[in-house]
Amino acid sequence: MSTLLKFMEKVAEHLEKFKRELDLESVEKAINLINSAERIFVIGSGRSGLIAKAFAMRLMHLGYKTYVVGETITPKIKEKDLLVAVSGSGETSYTVDYARKVKEFGVKVLSFTGKKESTLSSLSDVVVELRWKEKKDKIFPLGTLFEITAMVFLDALVSEIMVRKSIDEKEMEDRHALE
Repeated sequence: MSTLLKFMEKVAEHLEKFKRELDLESVEKAINLINSAERIFVIGSGRSGLIAKAFAMRLMHLGYKTYVVGETITPKIKEKDLLVAVSGSGETSYTVDYARKVKEFGVKVLSFTGKKESTLSSLSDVVVELRWKEKKDKIFPLGTLFEITAMVFLDALVSEIMVRKSIDEKEMEDRHALE
């Protein structure tokens, strides 16, 4: 169990460092983009895509009109909408290609990425860099640390918006799926 405990310890250390270095100005800009959008579309591939879907769900709970790119019921994105892209590398072709295409329609792009210097970042109106350790680490396979950082950060962002909009958990629960 030493690996399990070491993993959690390193994650906690990373998140503490991330919190200290977070660019709050870019977070403020991200919140403004979210609040000014008519509808919000999220995109990401693999595990980043799952985190993007979780974020879309929470935005829906907050009362935003949200959609996941690629789902069968997702409408066409339009100029007053916002694309929220989640990509650790900022180079994932599916995400980058879609961002490039929607820019042609005048859609604003908000990206949450581990690489501020990336193709996705260059296509984005606002970039929130979710820094993570790049070197290979046996304890963190592939993009695990980015994905954990993104999940924690995006849930924290939801909490910030929730407080700013004076939305309580009961209101969010009323939008939650029946169980």
